[in-house]
Parts: sequence; structure tokens; C-alpha cells
Amino acid sequence: MNLRQRLALLAYGVLMRLLVPVLLARLWWRARQEPLYGHALPERLGFGPSTPPGAVWLHAVSLGETRAAEPLIQALRQVHPGLRLLLTHGTATGRAAGATLLGPADHQCWLPLDTPGATRRFLRRHRPALGILMETEVWPRLLHEAQRAAVPVVLANARLSEKSLRQSLRFDALLRPAAASLAQALAQTEADALRLRLAGVLRVQVAGNLKFDQRPSPELLAAGESWSAGLSRPVVLAASWREGEDAPLLAAWQAMLARRSAQGDARRAPLLLLVPRHPQRFDEVARLVAEAGLTLVQRSSWGAGGPGALAREAQVWLGDSMGEMPAYYACADVALLGGSFAPLGGQNLIEAAACGCPVFMGAHTFNFTQAAERAESAGAARRCADLDEAVTAACAMAASPADRAVASAAAQTYAGQDQGAAVRMAEAMLQLISPTAVR
Repeated sequence: MNLRQRLALLAYGVLMRLLVPVLLARLWWRARQEPLYGHALPERLGFGPSTPPGAVWLHAVSLGETRAAEPLIQALRQVHPGLRLLLTHGTATGRAAGATLLGPADHQCWLPLDTPGATRRFLRRHRPALGILMETEVWPRLLHEAQRAAVPVVLANARLSEKSLRQSLRFDALLRPAAASLAQALAQTEADALRLRLAGVLRVQVAGNLKFDQRPSPELLAAGESWSAGLSRPVVLAASWREGEDAPLLAAWQAMLARRSAQGDARRAPLLLLVPRHPQRFDEVARLVAEAGLTLVQRSSWGAGGPGALAREAQVWLGDSMGEMPAYYACADVALLGGSFAPLGGQNLIEAAACGCPVFMGAHTFNFTQAAERAESAGAARRCADLDEAVTAACAMAASPADRAVASAAAQTYAGQDQGAAVRMAEAMLQLISPTAVR
């Protein structure tokens, strides 16, 4: 590390220390809506109970990374019988989902804030044999302290968009040493591998995408199919919807309903199943739907019994639950991909394909470039210029059982290819640690 890089890391550490009160206050504020954010706050500063050394530490910041980590954890347990897992997260949704992946000897906690003291305390408390960061998580101070503590860290299911590469190069003095300290990056694609090398990662291997190894829960698929059973109209899912996309979606939906009303066909208009990406937006989205003059029923209102008569007559269902995404895909005839109709990079469309749900996406899929391109080529997804076009095309396919059947079969074929990334990654990680270190 040269002088410029050392100064950049020092300045970053000072800045992060100064931001600690702000970051803790933000967590306290979020805990008002999601109480789990207020749980075990000292862990954010590296405090808390110690665990026996030698665990495999895996950090899955949020819900999507935690879901992607599930097949990797299963593969690691196969490769390392007796593995003890230390699972860390940054968000409440990630921590809630991660709790279901723990074994009796495993431990779960928050990843500390990226300050010198917090990261040192975290590593001293747990002394892991190996660290695994998921997808895009590169924390300069944490990686610096892991290197000092001789803890090898792998970036698994790694991806790096062109936009993220440009940002990384802008802060090259800080991020290049962090990238170079990685023991290995296991990239999703050749393009990701090339960008990771340009960002400074020294050891990169293309291992594939863990999301192809995810299998939807049969129970959730059955639940979703039961929700739509008996409906006299198709269902269009707005999946993992993001802030900034609400107004255009509701405007496009109202325009579609107005056209159908003018044609005397309003009663057969599709049902909109709207699932926000983040739970803190549930109330906001419900308010926006009501302000648009659309009748709304919330998923949380019908519990385990399924939608009642009132729900079946509503124009919009709000998916205000967590962990039920496969059920929402199974309930829907087609899906609109959240995050792709505003410059947000898109969301995971492999999960939709695995559930047999065709996808209509916008122009902005830079977080999943290859997956989106391949899904489009396979007939599992269709790209649209804007939400007006997407809503029109989605409603047309949803109303055509023949067209939907073809697209659904293409989606399942696409999702069934390129499996095995979890085993490849687990075997690569085995080379970095002693077989007895995780027992």
C-alpha cells in the first residue's frame, strides 16, 4: 500500500468514526417501523458475545443476498461436514431470512460499521477461518483488518456493473487495496470477472450465478396458485417495486383501465399484484394506490385463509409480506420487473423464471446485464421502452393462455440451466482453509 492509499484509508476511517452517531440514529429511526433494526445495536460497533474460533463467516447484507446464499451454505455443509457458520447482515430483512438457515452450532449477528475499532473488535470476537462477502460488498476497513488478522476473504457470486466499475475507479486509492486484499473473487460471468480485475482484484474465477441454484418452495408455489384459483381475470405482478416507479406504474394502469372501460370490458381487466421491494414502503404504496382511486386489499389482511370475496373484487392487491415472493410469482400470469423502469439496475429475474412466470422489463437492467439478455434471448423475458408499453404487453400476454404457456415453458427452461455454481464455489473456498479449521 503506497502513501496515497494509506492516507485514503486513514481519511476514510476518520470519516466513518464521525458518521457513527448519524448511522446509529438512522438505525434507531428505522427501528420505529422495523423493530429488528433496534436489536443488538452494540454489535454494530463490534461488541457482543464471542464465539469459538474457526467458523466460516458469511455476510449477506439483505434479503436478496441471503436467499442467494442458501444454496452456497448447503454446499459448504456438504464440502465441510461439521461446519460452523457465522452469518452477518446489514438489514432487518436479511437477518430475519438468515435466521432460518442456522444450525444448532451457528451464530448470527450484525456486521459492524466499517470503522477501525468496530471491525477489529468483530474479528477478535469471532476469529473466523474464512470470510465470505456476497456479490458487491467491499468494505475497505473490514478487508484491511481481515488481512491484518490473516483471515482470507472471498467475494462470492461476485458482480460488478460498468457503472460500479466507474465509481470504483473514481475512488481508486481507497478501493483498489481493498479489492487486492481479497483472497479470491468468484464471479458470475466473464464480463464481471474482467471488470473485477480492472477494479484491482488479483485472483478471479468465473463460477456462475448462485441464483440458478435457488429452487422455489413447493409450499409457497401451491399457496400462490390457490390465491388466484377461481379468479375470473388474469393477474399481473409488479415485482420488487422500487421508489420512483410507483407513479408511472399507477398512471399506466389507470390508462389501461380507462381504455377497457371505454371498450365496455372493465370487469375483465387484470388484477394488479403490487409487491414493494422494501417493507418500509408498504404504507406509502398503499396510500399512493388509494390516492389513484384504485380499490386495494392488502395481503396481510387475509392471513393463511387466502383472499376472500372483497379481495377478489379489488383492483389491486398489495403484497405486504416478507418471504413470499415465490407465492406471488405463482399467483401471477406475468410480471413487471421492478427496478428496471427507473435507472435502478433491475432486480433478480431468475427467481421469476424458476416459478414459470414470464417477465416484462424496462431499459435499466445493468445490475443483471447478462441474466437479462439471456432471459430475453430465451423467450423468458421481454424488454419494453416504458411502463405504458410494458403494461399493455403484459396484459395482452396474461389474457392469452397460449402465449403465456409458451413464455412460461421458456422461463422454466432458462432457469434450469447453468446450475452448479454453489458446489463450484464451495470447492474453491475449500482450497483456502484447513479441513479441520471449521470443525
